[in-house]
Amino acid sequence: MVSKPSGRATSLVTRTLLVASLLAGAAQGAERAGVRMVDQVDVRGQSLVLNGLGVREASVLNVDVYVAGLYVPRRSSDPSQILRPDEPKAIQLVFVHEVRRDQMTKAWQEGFQRNAGPELAALQPRIDLLNAWMVDMTKGDALAFTYLPGQGVEVRVRGTVKGTIPGDDFARALFGVWLGPHPPNEGLKAGLLGRG
Repeated sequence: MVSKPSGRATSLVTRTLLVASLLAGAAQGAERAGVRMVDQVDVRGQSLVLNGLGVREASVLNVDVYVAGLYVPRRSSDPSQILRPDEPKAIQLVFVHEVRRDQMTKAWQEGFQRNAGPELAALQPRIDLLNAWMVDMTKGDALAFTYLPGQGVEVRVRGTVKGTIPGDDFARALFGVWLGPHPPNEGLKAGLLGRG
């Protein structure tokens, strides 16, 4: 689903995602911070369209960390519509800056704490599982989260499926990290909602 600018070496995951997008008959796509994502992907027989792209910026140094692309059945700028548990969705993060594992797990924990509300305690064991699957990410590496109703969120790290985390509540909280009331940065949320 992702290709990097020509003239640069691409990682295996990037090449794999590019091939998958070509097989899915994807169109031109969109680009942010040198990362291109396709317009459409196929998730187990269902077509999802690119809703928007956003860039995660580190708050202190204003450094681009990753580009995120949100895929949904129908484009929407309404986060409550996108977070509904009855429709599949996917989000892909392509890193444009190195991030250590401990930075990743801290960011996940903070994102859930800021957006999950009173559900946090019930979600914590599954957040811990997500954190256990994290690794150091280098430029060009990707994380992908695909939610299928009734099944949970499949987590893919650098192209390898780590597993599926169950629960509609977990899916809502995870996607709420970006689309909830307190996203990592407002530009990222606006971009994912097609407003930026």
